[in-house]
Amino acid sequence: MIDAGFEEAFVNQLDLLGFSSISNLLTAIKFAKFNELNENDLVLTVLTDSMELYQSRLTEMHEEFGQYSKENAIADEARYLKAVTTDYIEELGYWDRKRIHNLKYYTWVEQQGRTYEEIMDQWYNPDYWLEIQAQQPEIDALIEEFNHKAKVEL
Repeated sequence: MIDAGFEEAFVNQLDLLGFSSISNLLTAIKFAKFNELNENDLVLTVLTDSMELYQSRLTEMHEEFGQYSKENAIADEARYLKAVTTDYIEELGYWDRKRIHNLKYYTWVEQQGRTYEEIMDQWYNPDYWLEIQAQQPEIDALIEEFNHKAKVEL
């Protein structure tokens, strides 16, 4: 990938992006293309995980496909980054957004032990999000602590 114009220091930090982070990054690119954004616009996304979480999956993939090579990286950059399109993007109306919101039930209530009332607060109670916003200093501190531990250079 270094031949594709990327700095080696950047390439060496790519393992800070896990599968979910990569998905979020590609979604941000698709969003920008779909909305015809340009250099004057800003899109923010969250990089939620690193490859550290996927060691067993990486082992499986190496066994199935072999070690990831420089040639693989160049091909993937051309196929998955430069050629990304706006396929599977949909502008959602009220009922579409509510349908997707209701999909949280399984992961939030059944898996994470949150309450159904909290899910409903997210939809109907604007104070729910104001309370989350009020936590910004604590959330920022946790992000800074994580970056320090991960030795991320911003």
